Amino acid sequence: MTTAFGDQGADHAPGRGGGALAQWIGRNPVAALVIAVAIILALWLVLAPWPAGFEEVFGKKRLFINALFNGMTLGGLYFLVATGFTLIFGLMRNVNLAHGSLYLFGGYMGYEAGQWTGSWLFSYVVAFVCCALIGIAMQFLIFRRMEGQDLRQTLVTLGLSIIFSDLMVWVWGGNAIQIDTPDYLAGPVPTPIVVALKSSGEAIFLQYPLGRLVIFAASALIGIAMWLALHRTRIGVMIRAGVDDRDMLSVLGYRVQLLFVAVFAFGAGLAGMAGIVGGTFQSISLGEDSHFLLASLVVVIVGGMGSIPGAALGALIIGLSEQFGLVYFQNYATMLSFLIMVLVLAIRPQGLLGRR
Repeated sequence: MTTAFGDQGADHAPGRGGGALAQWIGRNPVAALVIAVAIILALWLVLAPWPAGFEEVFGKKRLFINALFNGMTLGGLYFLVATGFTLIFGLMRNVNLAHGSLYLFGGYMGYEAGQWTGSWLFSYVVAFVCCALIGIAMQFLIFRRMEGQDLRQTLVTLGLSIIFSDLMVWVWGGNAIQIDTPDYLAGPVPTPIVVALKSSGEAIFLQYPLGRLVIFAASALIGIAMWLALHRTRIGVMIRAGVDDRDMLSVLGYRVQLLFVAVFAFGAGLAGMAGIVGGTFQSISLGEDSHFLLASLVVVIVGGMGSIPGAALGALIIGLSEQFGLVYFQNYATMLSFLIMVLVLAIRPQGLLGRR
């Protein structure tokens, strides 16, 4: 059975991944060659010292590498926010324009929890639980009463986002809040990437904040765990079956509404956890909810609705485009992400990894 989250019947076929890759290369040798050359070029750009002539055209390698790493870590943050959005919309077709408010609320609650307890990790639990509870309330009180009514859902959640924003301004004010990085994640760590050579020929290696690297690794692990849960567990089969035919799943005796509430709560909780991530290596302030809602929409459009790998790819592309745009195209950095979205819609309207 084919669903919005993948092909169920072929997931467990032995050696399917390698065989499918070999078949794709056989069908698309030119594209495979281009991708292989691009990967080799990217590795050279990252690992090898740049010649002087190359730096005259593209600037210092340190600037390029910092933009690359910042784009990847920003993509990890976008993925945490967008994956909850794509789960909620991809599964239940619920248009939740208050998703950015959940991000901002989670950041504020994580900040308060960190101030009360002094534990950065415990603040993630608090943010997840608080946003998950709000998600459950929204599912019970709003979306269950408006199933299939996209316009009403859009208008109601847009109004909720305005109300939530005003309430958060009333409680926390409009000032930016920075969540302190814990001591064990503070400071830079050396990496094996050469960014320059001294006159003596000695290599200078890149140092990058440990906290950002850990957050990016955690985002990758969360994405892998979600994909495995959707494709390798019984509840994942139920979720993917509910995408195609929720009525048939209900007839078979499964509590579909309870399943949908759980998925909605999980997606909302992820947005809350992302608020702490954003508050740790950026800040949380008024207007961040709209920014991350818009970023989630762009990521989902580029990657493909209902696809976890698509959300990861879209988040990485948008994160990199924003950071490289700030470095190389300062006057047009804002347009770059939307240009990518327009190109994807023109060439592949369902998204890069979305299904027709």
